Amino acid sequence: MTEDPFFHRPQYANDLAQQLLKPTALQLQVRSGVFLSGIRRIGKTSFLRQDLIPALESMQTLVIYVDLWADRSKSPALLVHEAVKSTLSELVSPGTKLLARFKGLNVGAAGFSFGFQVDSVGKPGGATLSEVFTELVDKVSTNVVLILDEVQQALGTEDGNNLLFALKAARDAVNTRPGTPGYLLFLGMGSHKSLVADMATRRSQPFAGAVATEYEPLGAAFVRWKHEQLQPLKGIKLPSQEVMDQGFLAIGQRPEELQNALVLLQSRPEDPDMAFPIICTTLAASAAEVEIATVESMGALASAIFDRVAHGNESGESGLFSADAIQQYGALIGISVDTTQVQNMMDRMMTANLIHRRSHGVYAIADPFVRQAWQQRKAMQLPSR
Repeated sequence: MTEDPFFHRPQYANDLAQQLLKPTALQLQVRSGVFLSGIRRIGKTSFLRQDLIPALESMQTLVIYVDLWADRSKSPALLVHEAVKSTLSELVSPGTKLLARFKGLNVGAAGFSFGFQVDSVGKPGGATLSEVFTELVDKVSTNVVLILDEVQQALGTEDGNNLLFALKAARDAVNTRPGTPGYLLFLGMGSHKSLVADMATRRSQPFAGAVATEYEPLGAAFVRWKHEQLQPLKGIKLPSQEVMDQGFLAIGQRPEELQNALVLLQSRPEDPDMAFPIICTTLAASAAEVEIATVESMGALASAIFDRVAHGNESGESGLFSADAIQQYGALIGISVDTTQVQNMMDRMMTANLIHRRSHGVYAIADPFVRQAWQQRKAMQLPSR
């Protein structure tokens, strides 16, 4: 039997699935949508594919998964329509695995039949997403979960915005019906914290009022699994589990970076427990420098604002547009600035995913390890004379 190459998180997946499909009276807001955000390369997509989708399907749910980064040449709307049509095609075709899951619903040998042409979905004059999802929920008589990975890609274009409003209309069409046999549930996952959070909190967004929360990154259990997985290999250099755990934290809980660090360790002559922290610190600093270079390329005002946020409260800094803050920025860069200039620069940094809005008027560095690297770099700089 081949060893499973993936680290699974069944408890986290089951908890999310339960909240989505069987919310308590205090959790009903999930039916408006759920938006999860987390920094890049911390295992979000693997979790969706390997854990959450199987957990949802084990609870008799029909899941449609769309990765909006799967083909950047295609618009988000086209990717969603293609995924929806693919699911519908499986349900109308005999012998498919998806159809077999719903064979207890008195489905004919030829599969489901819909009151619209599957090929017409997404085309002018074809069935709308509201019509499609309403009939789909009625046919399968269960919940349908639509997952959009890298959901922030749907923002910023007319086509993407139209898609989100169409999905919101479909959600309302299904979920507000008395006696609906299932709900249309929307889950957005993204690596741009501000944009993803705004999708659920800003009144101008179609999914305003949805749940916005942060993805839980991998922790000590993953490191223990990785350590145990590697131990049987002959001749491999391994740090102790405690040192490996500390190194994983130093590289931002990114599994790919942990793998890179372990590979680099094999060529180091020092004791693994001595070499591994140095490797992890170097990798983390190298990754952070890319983000810091982006900040500095935006100019002195960007650096001044970023510095104030980085040295502020870890949970978020407020007062970035106060008279005191505006005066401080001007003193640091040597010219006077106004609120409009600061707001425009903040918008640029949020678009670049360097800073994100935690709540109204409260901002934080998007990647906490970039914040740490910035602080360390500033601490090493000699004061100017």
